Amino acid sequence: MTCIGNSGELDAPVSKAITDNDIVACAVLSGNRNFEARVHPLSRGNYLASPPLVVAYALAGSVNIDFEKEPIGYNASNQPVFLKDIWPTRQETKDFVDKYVNAEQFTEVYAKISKGTDRWNALEVPKNKQFAWKDNSTYIHNPPFFQTLQPELNPIKDIKEAYCILNLGDSITTDHISPAGAIAKNSPAARYLISKGVEQKDFNTYGARRGNDEVMARGTLNYLGLQLTI
Repeated sequence: MTCIGNSGELDAPVSKAITDNDIVACAVLSGNRNFEARVHPLSRGNYLASPPLVVAYALAGSVNIDFEKEPIGYNASNQPVFLKDIWPTRQETKDFVDKYVNAEQFTEVYAKISKGTDRWNALEVPKNKQFAWKDNSTYIHNPPFFQTLQPELNPIKDIKEAYCILNLGDSITTDHISPAGAIAKNSPAARYLISKGVEQKDFNTYGARRGNDEVMARGTLNYLGLQLTI
């Protein structure tokens, strides 16, 4: 139910079954993008749905289901349970919202949203005009663009003799070029993190490490099936 929508790592037998049999694995998410690889690199078919429908598909365990004719599961008496049996009515939804959602919840949060939490405010921050980059950070890295940036503006020049670096098909999305999902344990990005002393359980996602160009460059080329030589 988020913009990012990624699932984290799949169980090894599931990944192996998808890869070995070239399965078009599907996922259902309540987000704002259903690009290939958005949820997981091995999930090639991704469908947007409302949060309750995401739960319903999860209960069914398949996207290949007709909710009107097929049960999503069976109760303790082994009787079929259909979506209509558990779907709330409009009145039930309204009663729930009226009881548990009120204006005070929002005014209370937004009244102090810019103040931060005690833990956030307790962080020690250098009083420098420039960001204090940490060379050993695997989350935030000083990118080459900043390393070569000069205070003076260079004069604008015409772009001449430019050429296309990559001409990609329709199936390649921004989530291949700038991946957001799980960092596979055998990927170039994983090898980079391991070289920095990061354990697999702490790999996190590409989305969480977008502040590190070293990770993202490796993720981009890996998703496109290219090799990184630096």
